[in-house]
Amino acid sequence: MIGHQWAVNLLRGHIAQDALRHAYLFTGPKGVGRRTLALRFAQTLNCPTPLEGGSACRTCNTCKRIERMQHPDLFIIQSKEDGHSLKVDQIRSLLPRLSLSAYEASYKVALLLDFEEATTGAANALLKTLEEPPSKVILILTAENSSALLETITSRCEEIRLRPVALEIVREGLERQWGIPAEQANLLAHISGGRPGYALYLHKNPKALEQRGIWLDDLGRLLAANRVERFFYAAEIIKDAKAFQNLIQVWVSFWRDVMLHVAGSDTSVVNLDRKSEIDAVAQKISLTVAQEMVNRLEKTQYRLSRYVNSRLTAEVLMLDLPHLE
Repeated sequence: MIGHQWAVNLLRGHIAQDALRHAYLFTGPKGVGRRTLALRFAQTLNCPTPLEGGSACRTCNTCKRIERMQHPDLFIIQSKEDGHSLKVDQIRSLLPRLSLSAYEASYKVALLLDFEEATTGAANALLKTLEEPPSKVILILTAENSSALLETITSRCEEIRLRPVALEIVREGLERQWGIPAEQANLLAHISGGRPGYALYLHKNPKALEQRGIWLDDLGRLLAANRVERFFYAAEIIKDAKAFQNLIQVWVSFWRDVMLHVAGSDTSVVNLDRKSEIDAVAQKISLTVAQEMVNRLEKTQYRLSRYVNSRLTAEVLMLDLPHLE
């Protein structure tokens, strides 16, 4: 793990003291390390050759298969496609498998990813198992925020809230554990906003990092564009719903940097490689305008998560962008 040492120590304590909970809820922003923590926990529970102190070796056959999420006693449940719901049938197909004895591991582990995407029926189908779980079964749910889940679900889980990690810890972890050069590691730590998983994703997917640059270039161009050009752009970006959501997240980070710059904050910017553009925009707008842009982009994120009319949402956003020469 990069960061989250308190959570690691807590879970180690549960194992060492034989005080395991039957259900855990790992919450935090996407890319912060929820799934990685869950997999490390599953490895530690089941590693046949643990290291001194009880940590998983991560080199045995069991650890490697859990890492690849291909172990017969590890069950991964998630929505079948991005932007779709986790269905009740997926939960119903899981439950009989949990009632059987483990094939080879000490514990069966069910990892239910992004459980805020579960339908009400799917969530309710899991309730009885949360109340009376089979022996030697650990349920781990992940979600961005517990408030997005039914209270009947959250009340039956031990919640572990993961927060973004200090940028210096992310940078050091990327250098030490992944051999990433210092300058690149520092940039990734900032762009990720302290989310180690997202930083690693960008490192392993250069095209995603390149796409981020394209979206920021697009934003700079649109600030000087007329309405026709902006509406044409809106028609293009809605063709890929997932890409539209990712674009909004990138733009939010840029406008937060602008807002902090206008406010005279000493906080380091997220987009280190875009300092000149941030400075240029900050010189032309007020703090109120910067704050409004952050709020409008966050509202756009919310609307997209509720499956509103994407074209109308995109066009409204284009109109909300300030016009800067």
